[in-house]
Amino acid sequence: MFYIVSMQSRTNGKPEPLGEFEALVLMAVLRLGSDAYGMRIHHELETTAGRRCSLGALYTTLDRLETKGYVSSHVGEPTSERGGRAKKFFEIRATGAAALKQSYAATLRMARGIEPLLGGASW
Repeated sequence: MFYIVSMQSRTNGKPEPLGEFEALVLMAVLRLGSDAYGMRIHHELETTAGRRCSLGALYTTLDRLETKGYVSSHVGEPTSERGGRAKKFFEIRATGAAALKQSYAATLRMARGIEPLLGGASW
């Protein structure tokens, strides 16, 4: 039995919903701007989001986001500090920004008013 899997960037005219890790990766790419490459994104996830992940999981997610049309990538110039290897840089695209905006807005709507339910937790 075979299954056909379609990864379209839009369903019903809206961006495809993001998973939690996808949203965090898009936020890291957005925050880093022109300096968004694998190790910097990984560091941003660990230090700012407090989220540990393997490089494999990160690159799999970046590939998936690129397939969806949410990010684009380009290879920079080789650098001596990397033994002559080039960095792969990522940039958020308009569809990725729209998906992130939609995800962020939904999170804010759901979070509104839950502080008392969490025992007055502040973060």
